[in-house]
Amino acid sequence: MSRPVGIGVIGCADIAVRRMLPAFATGPETEVVAVASRTLGKAERVAERFGCRAVQGYAALLELEKVQAVYIPLPAALHAEWVRKAALRGQSTCWPRNPSRPTPLRTEQLLKLARYRGLALMENVMFVHHSRHEAVRRLVDEGAIGELRGLQSAFTIPAPADDDIRYAPELGGGALPDVGVYPLRAALHFLGPGLEVVGAHLASGPGRHVETSGAALLRTPAGVTAQVIFGMEHTYRSTYYLLGGDGRLTVERAFTPSADFIPVIPVPP
Repeated sequence: MSRPVGIGVIGCADIAVRRMLPAFATGPETEVVAVASRTLGKAERVAERFGCRAVQGYAALLELEKVQAVYIPLPAALHAEWVRKAALRGQSTCWPRNPSRPTPLRTEQLLKLARYRGLALMENVMFVHHSRHEAVRRLVDEGAIGELRGLQSAFTIPAPADDDIRYAPELGGGALPDVGVYPLRAALHFLGPGLEVVGAHLASGPGRHVETSGAALLRTPAGVTAQVIFGMEHTYRSTYYLLGGDGRLTVERAFTPSADFIPVIPVPP
């Protein structure tokens, strides 16, 4: 790659400011070109921190010539609209961690659009690209825990503020798209795409209009099971472990490790 990819960020969400923008700004293959907000003042405050251009309005960012790829940390209900607009403008698009829409049909439409226009469209689930998960996979393949029997995974977080968008159903809120995707993705990562849902449950806390917790039991065609738990009014937990015939591999801080976190994977004797 002769020059860095120019990144435009649509929205000033906490995940963008705290995690993604610092990564884009320090990565040798990316350059933060601009950040957009509905209000110019908010965009200017974020842009000043990362040495880029501030833009008022999401559509205006897509017009910038130097923006080659777009990161979209908006509420889940807005993802599909802005993924589509970015794709039509010719920008490769990186989704935030949540699905673009809660329906497979809408997601498939966006994928077809990206393929037709020859663009990259990627859901931004970052943890699967951390090297320790490949190390875990390698240990399992090498027989460190014997034959794989099952996976258990949990991602739970403390309750957000009452006015947080994750409590708003019209914005695509709820525990399943916000935190449930992580343990489910861990199950897919290690057990493959052929998982069948054996049973599942969603629950809403008092006064909430979205699900605030859930659990699911899945299995592979060969009968290997996965148990996942998620919630957003809980104590913090971010973990998975793989059960084998001869031992267990446990991964802590599995889904949201800090940049300076040094992972340790205890290997059974």
